[in-house]
Amino acid sequence: MEWTGLSPDDAREKLEQKDKSKRDKRMSLTEAVKEFVKDGDHVGVGGFVNSRPPVAIAHEIIRQGRQDLSLAFQSAGLVPDYLMGAMAIRPDHFSISRLEFAYVGHEYAGTSSMLRYMTENNKIVIEDWTNYNMSTRFKAGSMGLPFLPTRSGLGGDIEKCNRSQYIKCPFTDRDILLVPACHPDVGIIHVQEADIYGNCRIKGQTFTCPEMAMASKNVIVTCEKLVEHDVIATEPTRTSIPYFAVDAVVELPFGSFPGLCHDIHYYGKTHLEYYKGLTNGFRKGVVEPLREYFDKYVFGVKDTDGFIGLMPYEQLKYARQVESRSLHLQQGLQEPGA
Repeated sequence: MEWTGLSPDDAREKLEQKDKSKRDKRMSLTEAVKEFVKDGDHVGVGGFVNSRPPVAIAHEIIRQGRQDLSLAFQSAGLVPDYLMGAMAIRPDHFSISRLEFAYVGHEYAGTSSMLRYMTENNKIVIEDWTNYNMSTRFKAGSMGLPFLPTRSGLGGDIEKCNRSQYIKCPFTDRDILLVPACHPDVGIIHVQEADIYGNCRIKGQTFTCPEMAMASKNVIVTCEKLVEHDVIATEPTRTSIPYFAVDAVVELPFGSFPGLCHDIHYYGKTHLEYYKGLTNGFRKGVVEPLREYFDKYVFGVKDTDGFIGLMPYEQLKYARQVESRSLHLQQGLQEPGA
């Protein structure tokens, strides 16, 4: 078995060695990426499609210029799209070599043009999984198991596209599919609330982010809001990710924008569709507009404050109003243009 990321034995050893003390883990995003993301790392991407994507962390990884990264996720949109886009225009500065995933796209805005470009031109290696199988891989990693059995995938031939294996169940004598654990070198996750120690609250769907955090060697969390530990402690059952799984906490409002963050803001639809159009043009040979986008929105700013500062206030306001208001109060709201 060839492991990507850590093997189960390596992961177990790292977990035993890890400092699990309750300490202040606040860092700047620049510091966190510099310390925990290295060339050649296997990176677990939190969120699901464009819900809670860790966009800010992805931008900082691009700015710092990592090479030969591999990515693991269920379904994602903006984060792999940004990473593949950066590689497409500046491969000398940033690159990824492999994706382990179920889907890359933007839901209503369509599948990823950058994924099509990368695969059509043999730029990356892909390993195809179902969403459930990727979830199960992170679950196995979080449990300290080298694999988990599942029936998902038995109805097709997806095992030909990945490292899962059929066996005869020793109890039922029927086919069962074994999927290997996934242990990222670093997990990148955006949440709504966290305390300084790394206890995280996720509102809405958790999307296997807790399992990914427990399976990863290191975890960087960005949060919309830092809250006092006493607030976390009063309702411990609302803690989605425990502090000992987290290595860096960065308070970063709009850290998933132009993605959605449940109960905080809706998609930045105008900007998302604008970027999607540029990537589609790039795949068809129109290169310069995408290069100009990265020069302006990623390389041309120091940090996420700079990125969000380039967004028209009307778009940010609309995204907040649509997500936080009732259906009745949303009536009459007009989406702003580009």
